[in-house]
Amino acid sequence: MEDTTVVVTGASRGIGEQVARAVAAAGGHVVVCARDRAALEAVADDIADDGGAVTAMRADVRDEFDVERLLETAARIHGDVDGVVANAGVYHGEAGETPLSEESYAAFDDHLRTNARGVFATVREAVPHLAPDARVVVPTGAVAREGMPGYGSYAVSKAAAEAVARGFAADVEVSVGAVDPGKVGTDLSGDGGRDPADVAEMVVWALTDALADELDGAILDWGDYRRATR
Repeated sequence: MEDTTVVVTGASRGIGEQVARAVAAAGGHVVVCARDRAALEAVADDIADDGGAVTAMRADVRDEFDVERLLETAARIHGDVDGVVANAGVYHGEAGETPLSEESYAAFDDHLRTNARGVFATVREAVPHLAPDARVVVPTGAVAREGMPGYGSYAVSKAAAEAVARGFAADVEVSVGAVDPGKVGTDLSGDGGRDPADVAEMVVWALTDALADELDGAILDWGDYRRATR
């Protein structure tokens, strides 16, 4: 990933943090954002202390003007953005314990605004700055496609995020797709599941070595990753 620029949203913890670390460790310049400035800067400082190239910028993906400034900042590094990981997301409540029949309107609105509209804003603002061979990756999960009880409007928002990725794949020249690593052990999704650091390696694979045509408009899962890298 030498001489590449990769933008990672929601990079203050979980999958986003580990993707940022993996990109920097592979030689890329990672541009990270999150709403929590202190947590984000702690991650960025750690990456820099390890010799990685990192630019941190506090940004809220619900605000398209924040996202616009983020992508403009990334584009100034090498002139083009080579990769985008639209990872920022929220879950209001305990994972698996928020049935749609009990969901608040506020939770529904913010899930859609952050997890779906935030992906839309990230990709839309990235498009003018993307390199011709750039890739855009949207992390997702089975709740977006399967009727799992208790995931409420979070599941709705992830389904919408997948639809956003498919729409951009149809409309732009670069590869845009989703990756589904299965259950991941993070603050958002709860205990258990895969280590976010392992998932980060899957995301880096999608950004670099996965076949562009297979990523574009598709959902690559853990099995796809393991078959390609074993």
